[in-house]
Amino acid sequence: MLEAGTKAPDFQLPDQDGTVRTLEEYKGKKVILYFYPRDNTPGCTKQACGFGELYPQFMEKNAIVIGVSKDSVASHKKFEEKFQLPFTLLSDPELTCIKAYDVWKEKNNYGKKSMGVERTTYLISEEGIIEKAFGRVRAAENPAKMLEQL
Repeated sequence: MLEAGTKAPDFQLPDQDGTVRTLEEYKGKKVILYFYPRDNTPGCTKQACGFGELYPQFMEKNAIVIGVSKDSVASHKKFEEKFQLPFTLLSDPELTCIKAYDVWKEKNNYGKKSMGVERTTYLISEEGIIEKAFGRVRAAENPAKMLEQL
């Protein structure tokens, strides 16, 4: 996990509509950048819907929410439409952003080791500096906790 106080790595990734997004374009706003394992799984759905419900409050605080997983653009589009998510989902199948933010970790699932995304959320300042980093977050609690951080 990256340390608070360091410059947030920029990225160039397609969103759920196929538009390439960069961190640079969000300068001047706080960014909640959250990494999650997979679209349409129970925890990830809870987390995304929580951010969706609280999104107007994030916007009031001049903050935007961006979710990142290794799912495809098409998968993100279906996820967005199914749950009416009002924020950006970035597709990172090559793991460039996921690895740059140090969230690609060895996981142990029922004694079986595999590599995957560790659910992590970063709060990035208007200037692109990581203000806070939260690893191994609880999906259901994460959105409200991030709102408190603003």
